Amino acid sequence: MNTAELAELGQQLRVDSVRAAAAAGSGHPTSSMSAADLMAVLLARHLRYDFERPEHPANDRFVLSKGHASPLLYSAYKAAGVIDDGELLTFRKLGSRLEGHPTPRRLPWVETATGSLGQGLPVGVGIALAGKRLDRSGYRVWVLCGDSELAEGSVWEAAEHAGYEHLDNLVAIVDVNRLGQRGPTRHGHDLAAYARRFQAFDWHTIAVDGHDVDAIDRAYGEALSTTGQPTVILARTLKGKGVAAVQDREGLHGKPLPEPEEAIAELGGPRELHVTVGEPPAAAVLRSLTTEVLQLPHYDQGEEVATRDAFGKALAALGTARGDIVALDGEVGDSTRTELFAKEHPDRFFECYIAEQQLVAAAVGMATRGWVPYASTFAAFFTRAHDFVRMASISGSGINLVGSHAGVAIGQDGPSQMGLEDLAMFRAVYGSTVLYPCDANQTARLVAEMAALDGIRYLRTSRGASPVIYGPDEEFPVGGSKVLRSGDEDRLTVVAAGVTVHEALAAADRLAQDGIAVRVVDLYSVKPVDGQTLRRAAEETGCLVTVEDHHEQGGLGDAVAEAFGDGGPVPRLVRLAVRTMPGSAAPDEQLHAAGIDALGIAAAAKLLVEEAIVG
Repeated sequence: MNTAELAELGQQLRVDSVRAAAAAGSGHPTSSMSAADLMAVLLARHLRYDFERPEHPANDRFVLSKGHASPLLYSAYKAAGVIDDGELLTFRKLGSRLEGHPTPRRLPWVETATGSLGQGLPVGVGIALAGKRLDRSGYRVWVLCGDSELAEGSVWEAAEHAGYEHLDNLVAIVDVNRLGQRGPTRHGHDLAAYARRFQAFDWHTIAVDGHDVDAIDRAYGEALSTTGQPTVILARTLKGKGVAAVQDREGLHGKPLPEPEEAIAELGGPRELHVTVGEPPAAAVLRSLTTEVLQLPHYDQGEEVATRDAFGKALAALGTARGDIVALDGEVGDSTRTELFAKEHPDRFFECYIAEQQLVAAAVGMATRGWVPYASTFAAFFTRAHDFVRMASISGSGINLVGSHAGVAIGQDGPSQMGLEDLAMFRAVYGSTVLYPCDANQTARLVAEMAALDGIRYLRTSRGASPVIYGPDEEFPVGGSKVLRSGDEDRLTVVAAGVTVHEALAAADRLAQDGIAVRVVDLYSVKPVDGQTLRRAAEETGCLVTVEDHHEQGGLGDAVAEAFGDGGPVPRLVRLAVRTMPGSAAPDEQLHAAGIDALGIAAAAKLLVEEAIVG
């Protein structure tokens, strides 16, 4: 396309954005109109993408970080010929693929769900890392950001990481249209202010008039020729560009234009330009990953092993067996034990430093390219990245997250380091799997099981050593449990997971000496939960006692209670959990203070039995 045709394409994208929002009666046309020329030049001149093969290994990758500008994206799809005008006008309607914010669950050309601002660039960094260090492909990653979202700290986690890794295959395009939702942005049209910030993180910066298609074209060309640095193009634009009633005016964010027909006429009316998008290089080679027989570490029963140690060794073994496994860590690899993977597979290990949002985002980005990531940090610190986990679920992303140092059992470090909310957080994520092993062999098996699952998978590991109670050949299907003690005379059932399994077993031994038989269930799969075993235990023993190294809300106790939602009457359920704010103390002191050690479990069980006798 020549200059005049590029300008016309920009106008077409504006018109179609206005039309789509008008048909929906909602949407963000003005945010789409500001970036229309940026999209037009990218689509027609620089993007290399086979829409018929979105999985093509050499395709460039485009991420619309300002996901509310979805009318622009869908208008570009129409110009590329992959949706028609009829579908464009289904925008935001029930059953339409064209949702208010784009998701890969609906459209194969969308890399990741966006709409929660500040996430597109971090995920783009993950995709670019995969391209540079794993795929070793020449594809480019283009991320279109809004200026408002540059207030998000996650953007600067991404900026620093990209600069540190010299991601010259990454181009960020910032639509600096000056206006946010409620008024002007922090820096308005001060492109130099944004440039200084990116330059501080070692980015190549280009300032440009975002409505001059020739200048945009030159800027993209400069970005493509830049080596050793990521590039950011800071484009000065006008929100609502081209329609006098809305151009650069406040109070119109997230609203269809008030007079859409007049606006369309002012923009020159509808066009039917078609863009032939550049093809990816034909020389791209699909990666070939060797696969070997998995040889997990084995541990002898009675041996004392921390589950975090078992995780690290199992992950390294999995990395040997499968070439698609990658590991990411939040600068705590010596504690999470991902350092074991790093030593054996340095080419597939990524240090994300203490930037948990970028840690999860990078995992999401790598997963879009077909890699199977395991991202690890302390369980407590995943709370900082919860929104990234939530959006990964919306994307349908398949990532493995492993949280170590969970619960009061970590001891003297105190509450700032204790993951006491993580089970609740991950259980609440749509389609998630939540696993909490109690010994080394169980951990190793579950680490391997996770790789084949869909969605968000979370594994909780423990800091301290615990006895191995299972043999190395024991199997642990996701959604299952293990009944460790049972008999015809059981008076109640203790349901535990992780560190509390060992406390429950010790409590069962104490109670047996007093003539009280109790059943013990290891509920290693917290989600999905083994409802059948729990319902049978409730029917046969009359009472369930859950014991967890976690706050009482949302964890093991709630998982057990929910197992009875559609399965008949709820049994008597007593929950033992961490109900106070811990301080610093030894691990055994912490468990005792919380009432979740063997003594606390035994005391609660005796009280229940006495109440049952009196009743």
